[in-house]
Amino acid sequence: MENLILLPSLAQRKANGFHRFVEDATVISEETTKAKKVNHFIEANTMEIDLQSLKNDCVVPVFSKDNELTISHNAFIESVWDAAQNFFRGEQIDKPEIRVSHIIKGRIPEAIHKPANQLLESDKTQYFERMMFCFEIPTIYENVEGNKLNLSVGGVRAYNHMNLYSRKTVEKFKVFIGFKNLVCCNLCVSTDGYLSNLEVSNTSDLFCSVLEMFKFYNPAKHIHLMQTLGNAYLTEHQFAEILGKMRLYQCLPPHYQKSVPKLLITDTQINSVAKAYMQDENFGSFGNDLSMWKFYNLLTGANKSSYIDSFLDRAYNATEIATGINAALYGDERYKWFID
Repeated sequence: MENLILLPSLAQRKANGFHRFVEDATVISEETTKAKKVNHFIEANTMEIDLQSLKNDCVVPVFSKDNELTISHNAFIESVWDAAQNFFRGEQIDKPEIRVSHIIKGRIPEAIHKPANQLLESDKTQYFERMMFCFEIPTIYENVEGNKLNLSVGGVRAYNHMNLYSRKTVEKFKVFIGFKNLVCCNLCVSTDGYLSNLEVSNTSDLFCSVLEMFKFYNPAKHIHLMQTLGNAYLTEHQFAEILGKMRLYQCLPPHYQKSVPKLLITDTQINSVAKAYMQDENFGSFGNDLSMWKFYNLLTGANKSSYIDSFLDRAYNATEIATGINAALYGDERYKWFID
């Protein structure tokens, strides 16, 4: 843990929490070079959009019974961004990468009776039911098993998790702080860096809740957790057995399934893990033992095919699975079913 890189402003605030896991933190003053992105953190059924397009080209849905506005996607992003700027003052913070899906099309009142083929662009309205964003803080990073990980912050908004046909009520968000693996853009999400059901009624509460999450997140502990995954290995037989148990999981009787730790990865994604084990240039290990770090990245890589609204829950579940099976290799009983 000697390589965790912190700028002075963060190093001073976080020294008390880091010393339990970090022997020596290196303090630097120059900015790091921004890594070139080769792919996206999520891929399935999404398109890229920028903040200005969200502001200028999309309408904001309302609660239908009282016509009260919801918190817009761009207001959500800006609130989290402002919280990061406040908490990580002095650090470099990149612009957010934004992905959207499930477009909802409409038209302005004046064009209600126009045939669809006669609609002008000015007659049309749109918004996206689901949106996810992520931005990096590249001045806070670590190397794990030869992979550079940048501290990253992001969130998910899915209107399908709310009842817009009711009166205005609290609105639901998912937010996280964790690390992005720059080799593959896989996101690493841990317990103290994830709010899976944040309910707020305004952007002020959203801002404060995100600050609280930053306060309780311990990046050094998270890095330490991921580094331990590089110290354990699965044989090819064990890996195949785990994949088989994962395929069996969905078919278990309900009472038996409740006794096994939760598994959110789908059968299609399990197939992707198997294929990546054979072919992935970064984490494939066909014919060799597979480190738990590589196994973890096979899971997070397969998760990139998830829809936006289920992405973060599965990313967090991938962390649970990898660390749980890693503990089972050392005798822990909770995840033992996967490797028995």
